[in-house]
Amino acid sequence: MASRRCTAWGTAIRKPEPSTSLPDDLAGRRREKDASGKAGRAKTPPKPRPLLLSPIARLILASNLAGLVILMAGALVLNEFRSSLVNARKASLSEMTQLISSFITDNATTDDPAALNIVKLSDQLKVIPLTSATRIRVHDAQGEMVADTMLLKDEIELKDLPPIREPSAIERAWLDAVRLANRTFETVSAAGRQPIAEARSLEEEVAMALGGGAGFSERFGDQAERLLSVTMPITKVARVVGSITVETSDVTQIIADERAALIPLIIVAVLVSIITATLLTLGIARPLRNLARASDKVRTGATERLDLGKLHDRSDEIGDLARAMEAMTEALYVRIQENERFAADVAHELKNPLTSIRSAVETSQAVQDPAVRDRMRDVIARDVVRLDRLISDISNLSRLEGEIVREKLVRVDLRRLLEDLVSIYSDTKKETDARVTLSTTPGEYVVMGREGPLAQVIRNLIENARSFSPPGGLVTVTLSRLTSPRGPAIRVTVEDDGPGIPPDKLEKIFQRFYTDRPKGAKFGNNSGLGLSIVRQITETHRGAVWAENRMTDGKITGARFVVDLPPAPLDI
Repeated sequence: MASRRCTAWGTAIRKPEPSTSLPDDLAGRRREKDASGKAGRAKTPPKPRPLLLSPIARLILASNLAGLVILMAGALVLNEFRSSLVNARKASLSEMTQLISSFITDNATTDDPAALNIVKLSDQLKVIPLTSATRIRVHDAQGEMVADTMLLKDEIELKDLPPIREPSAIERAWLDAVRLANRTFETVSAAGRQPIAEARSLEEEVAMALGGGAGFSERFGDQAERLLSVTMPITKVARVVGSITVETSDVTQIIADERAALIPLIIVAVLVSIITATLLTLGIARPLRNLARASDKVRTGATERLDLGKLHDRSDEIGDLARAMEAMTEALYVRIQENERFAADVAHELKNPLTSIRSAVETSQAVQDPAVRDRMRDVIARDVVRLDRLISDISNLSRLEGEIVREKLVRVDLRRLLEDLVSIYSDTKKETDARVTLSTTPGEYVVMGREGPLAQVIRNLIENARSFSPPGGLVTVTLSRLTSPRGPAIRVTVEDDGPGIPPDKLEKIFQRFYTDRPKGAKFGNNSGLGLSIVRQITETHRGAVWAENRMTDGKITGARFVVDLPPAPLDI
C-alpha cells in the first residue's frame, strides 16, 4: 500500500479558514473559566522523606544533642551530689551540735542560778577537735556572743614554707576556668535555684534557739563563703541558758572541686561539638559548595555536562539533589540540541521553497513562452503559500511552547473538552468531510493539565484523521479508562478509515517536519509539525502517544492514534 499519510497538518495549528473554522478561543474560554472559578490547582510535588527517615536530619539532630547530653548529664550529677552532700552535712551538724550542747550543759554551766560558766566554756571549746572549715559560736540567754572558736584558738602552726614556683600557663588557664565555672554556677544557682536550706541570718537562728527551737540555714559568711549552719538551745534544768551555733564551709570547697571535675566534661562537649561541626561541614557544606561550583561551570560555559562524581552515589538528600541536578542539566542540554536541530530544520524547510521561487523567477525571465510563464507563476504562488504556512506554524509552535512553560496545571474535564470539539466539527462539517463522532462510557475523566494545549492535541489528531478519510468517511474519537503498565490512565483514541501507516513509519511520523502528503492533497497545507506538537504536549503532561494500524482479517482498514494521560489525583 502506498504511503500517503501526512503527519502534521497545518490546519491543526494555524488560524482556520472561515469555511472550516474552529473557534480559536475555545481553549482560552475554558482557561478563563478555570481561572475565575478556581477549577483546578497545580499538582502538589512528591512528598519529601519523613524527618525521622532522613539521614541528614538524623545526623544534625544527633550532632546537636551530643554535646548537650554530656553537659546535662554532668549538671544533673553535680546537682544530685550537692543535694546529697547538703543533706548529709545537715544530719552530721545536727548530731554534732546536739552532742556539744549536752557536753556544755554538763561541764560549763552553773546550777544556781542556771547560767553559763564562761571560763569553763572557753576551756571546753578549746579541747574540741575542729577542722579549719568548722566554727562554733556560743551566745548567752541575752543573745550576746560569749565564745567563738575562731577567737579562742590563737595557736600558730609552725612549718616550712613550700618553695616558690611560678604556675605554668596550663595551670593558670585551668584555675581561671575553675573560677569562671564557680562564678557561673553560683550566679545561676542564686538566680534560678531554690536553696535546700532556708536562708537566715545568725541573729535569726540565735533568736529561734533562745526560744527553745532549732534552726538550720544556708547563708554567706564574713569572707563571702557559703556556710551551712545549725543552731540549738543550751538548757539547764528546763531553762534555756544560751545557744550554740556550729558552722561549716567545707561544702563550698567540695562543690568547687566537683565543678572543677566538670571542666573535662565541658571540654569533651566542646570537642564533640567541634568534631560534629566538622563532620557536618565535610558531609553537607562541602558537597553543596561542590554542587554550586559545578553548576557555575555549566552556567559560564566551562563545561557542558554536570559531573558530580561520588556525590551521585550518595544515598541521602544530597545524593538526590546531585542526581536531580545532573538530570536537569542533561535535559537542558538535550533541549539545546533539539533547538539547534530545529533551527537547522527550519532553515532547510525555508530554503527549499525559496530555492524553488528563485528558479521559477529566473525561468520566467529567461523564456518568452506565455504558457511556461504561467506555470512558473503557479509554482511561485504555491511556494509563497508554503512559506506562509511554514512561518505561521513555526510561530504558533513557539507560542505554544511558551504557554506550556508559563501556564499552571489545572483540572481538565476531558469528556467536556471532547464533547465541545466534536460538536464544533459536526456543526462546521462540509458535505465531503469525514464525520467525527465521540464514544465514551460513564465515569469521571479528569486530568491535571493545560486545556489549551490538550485541545490542540485533539484537534491535530482529528484534522490528521479527516485528511486521510475518504469523502463521507468516519473519524471515531473514543474516551475510556484503563490500567496500563504505567498505572491508571485515561485513554483517548482517534481512528480513521484511511489507508493506514506503513509499519516502518509508525515512529517516524512524530518527527518534526516529516511529511508524506496524501495523493491529491493541496500543496503547502502541510508543515510536518502537527504530530510532533502532539507528542511534545502529551509528554509535558506525563502521558504517552503512539500510532498503530487498524486490522481486519489481516488487512489494514485505517489508522489509530492513542493518547494515554494520568488521571488527576482525588485530593487535588
